[in-house]
Amino acid sequence: MAIDMETMRNRLGCLCDEYRLHNGFNASDYQTYGVKRGLRNPDGTGVMAGLTNICNVHGFMMADGVRVPDEGKLTYRGIDVKDIVNACIQENRFGYEEVSWLLLFGSLPTEKQLSQFKDTLGRLRELPDNFVEDMIMKSPSQDIMNKLGRSVLALYSFDDRPDDTSLENIMRQSVMLIASLPTIMTYAYQVKRRAFDRESMFFHPVDLTLSTSQSILRALRPDMKFTDTEAKLLDLCMILHAEHGGGNNSTFAARVLSSSGTDTYATVSAAIGSLKGPRHGGANLRVRNMMENLKQSVKDWSDKEEIEQYLTAVVKKEKGDGSGLIYGFGHAIYTLSDPRAVILKQTAEKLADEKEMMKEYNLYKTVEKLAPGVFARVKGSNKPLCANVDFYSGFVYDMLGIPSDLFTPMFAVSRISGWCAHRIEEVTYGGRIIRPAYRAMVHSKAYKPINER
Repeated sequence: MAIDMETMRNRLGCLCDEYRLHNGFNASDYQTYGVKRGLRNPDGTGVMAGLTNICNVHGFMMADGVRVPDEGKLTYRGIDVKDIVNACIQENRFGYEEVSWLLLFGSLPTEKQLSQFKDTLGRLRELPDNFVEDMIMKSPSQDIMNKLGRSVLALYSFDDRPDDTSLENIMRQSVMLIASLPTIMTYAYQVKRRAFDRESMFFHPVDLTLSTSQSILRALRPDMKFTDTEAKLLDLCMILHAEHGGGNNSTFAARVLSSSGTDTYATVSAAIGSLKGPRHGGANLRVRNMMENLKQSVKDWSDKEEIEQYLTAVVKKEKGDGSGLIYGFGHAIYTLSDPRAVILKQTAEKLADEKEMMKEYNLYKTVEKLAPGVFARVKGSNKPLCANVDFYSGFVYDMLGIPSDLFTPMFAVSRISGWCAHRIEEVTYGGRIIRPAYRAMVHSKAYKPINER
């Protein structure tokens, strides 16, 4: 006879009490035994765990063992991401595919190589026969990240060499996943709309000639129409999210799994699972929710004093979600500026003007200007605080009509290029399974027969 859910919850609740009674240790034990929680040094920097040629994230300098704030800089394979973005803007072209090539192969593609690569990605956007019906439509998910992870795992069954970890095969799998993950995302969203939102879903035929950002916008809109400005701005977002070093949680997860010798599908699915976590990939959605609350609470969006009062209440945990956090500010590495936020802010203005959303855009700018001072005053902190990429990315997605369900999945379909590049590097050059140590805090106990417990 099946047990009812209320009884099951009561039983599990008792088990949780049992766990708390017999487990745990003092927070001071971490310091006593020199444990670097979160693989962080006492000064907040990350523990050095590997070497990489893929990306460098610069946000501060060290002087006599002290962190000195500095302007942020992000480089892909040694090339400043600002230079990549500026080239794409000046030449009026899409750049995500070029960035994917750069991250995977380590050098900028020639015009012929880039043309062939775009063609290859276009041809690989379509999913295997019956995959959509069997994997996506028959088992919809309310959470698109969950569906992305399960779908990537399912692709293992459609690969005739899934466990081959040769460089050639991993590269093939990587290109295929870069091409197909956006398609999985848009299909999963359409099915979610029908199954959980009771709205119509629509599947458009894949246009093999479009860029990645164009394909996404086309798939999401009932009439398949979008402007060049919209597609170029989404492309810019994807460039900025494509990679961010080996130490971020999802990329490190990809490297940990890769070091074990497991397959590409398990590795990428694990990275997606990491990014799904609210401490990692969901920050842009929290920014959006915070700003929606602000817009409802502040009567005059041009009144800096009223906005500052609201932000003060947020930090004091009197408003917002009670966390005391102004979402979209602060970063583990960046101090004075996040170059991705700077670029998004500058580029988003054009679309904001076209969409008649300048009032909202200016509100974001005002919050960016006031937030660091509010946080310093309330917390009594002199730590530099800058807007990070999440502060503006949600606003950009809103302008593009991308639903909030896809904020974090958009992060994933952009970052997959970086994940695959790090997997390739780890498998090719890592050489050892990643295995940090944990100090055991248990004491020896005698085993008691069951009738004596």
